[in-house]
Amino acid sequence: MAEIFPFHAYRYNLARVKLADVVTQPYDKITAAMQERYATVSPYNLIAVEKGKPSPKDSAADNVYTRAEKALQQWIRDGVLLRDSRPGIYVYFQEYAMPGTTERRTRKGFIALGRLEDYAAHVIFRHELTHTGPKADRLELLRHTRTHTGQLFMLYDDPQKRIDGMLDQTVARSRPDEAKDEHGVVHRIWPVSDPQIITDVVRAMAAQELVIADGHHRYETALAYRDECRAKTAGRDRNAPYEKAMMAFFNTHGEGLVILPTHRLVANVRSFDLDSFRKKISPAFDEEDYAFGSEAARAAAYERFQRDLMASGDNGRALGMYAGGSFALLRLRRDADLQKLMPDLSPAQRKLDVVLLHRVLLEDGLGITPAAFTAEQNISYEREIGAAVNAVDRKRAEICFLLNPVGVNQVMEIALAGEVLPQKSTDFYPKLLSGLTLYRLD
Repeated sequence: MAEIFPFHAYRYNLARVKLADVVTQPYDKITAAMQERYATVSPYNLIAVEKGKPSPKDSAADNVYTRAEKALQQWIRDGVLLRDSRPGIYVYFQEYAMPGTTERRTRKGFIALGRLEDYAAHVIFRHELTHTGPKADRLELLRHTRTHTGQLFMLYDDPQKRIDGMLDQTVARSRPDEAKDEHGVVHRIWPVSDPQIITDVVRAMAAQELVIADGHHRYETALAYRDECRAKTAGRDRNAPYEKAMMAFFNTHGEGLVILPTHRLVANVRSFDLDSFRKKISPAFDEEDYAFGSEAARAAAYERFQRDLMASGDNGRALGMYAGGSFALLRLRRDADLQKLMPDLSPAQRKLDVVLLHRVLLEDGLGITPAAFTAEQNISYEREIGAAVNAVDRKRAEICFLLNPVGVNQVMEIALAGEVLPQKSTDFYPKLLSGLTLYRLD
């Protein structure tokens, strides 16, 4: 089953830098504005490695990838990055507020190395498909730097919370390194080098199957790099550094594990007609409209709509829709035959609102093909309901569909069955920071 290992992490020297000034969000969450801000806050910010800026003068000898490796080497020589003298695992807690609330939660996990396994080995499971573009970029960066700068977000199943108990005992003994990010999330790291604690955690994880929550592109990049390295050697060395990747492990039964929904915006649909669409989906959905005649009435209707959409996740199947200046709740009819509507999908897939949306509303109702989804020709994504609604009002989309989140247990069920969800079905919040620990393969 799962094999995890302690390692000698490289970490920022906090006598030289402030941790919050040098860490970043994951590369795929870094906007151009964030990239600029990171670069100005500290000359040692990881942005120089994680997502460097290209130049018109770039060449094979001088580009974002070569500059990333030069930065790492220089920081190590200057003592900005230090290699821990003893191998360890790293307890990682994140304290955060749910978006739009003041409720504080704590997600508890730990960082270690995990053995890279092909999906066919049925040890590590994915829950979504990947695209070639991001993998090509990350592979080129890994080839040059031979360094993992961020953790793969992995889920394991421990209903007794044995490992959580070990982590709680460990953090009570020492003070952590700490950083607050731009979203107000407090990240805390405790290095653990006690051989007995490490042994206990490794043994407890040995029977686990792991599901990738976030980081599918980076995981498959690590697999590709492993295979490249294997091809250059005479035999397979299972202890080689490239056989492992840096991972953060979180219990599915942890109280702070949260998934947010990602809403769908639809645009540029040929011959789009809202009335025809409503008529086409009526055999499967009953529609409840939230009409309003003034801005004051709109606010009340919007609030009631959001409340009812959230409640529908507890007592039925419903999807939200905003188009033509009005909100609607599309409730799945009790007599709807999901097996007939989605005959090629498993019962577990048919239970998911996001699958219902893609197959029945987007594919059958609007004629958007799976190829168009992959190419994002007609569809884009928003985390916030307000942003999705605003996009329709500003004519950036013709219609938006609003979802309740996928459950953690649903993700595990789908992944462990060897199936995948539609793209951007899950948004695990908050993200793991890059730069808290680094794994150098040299």
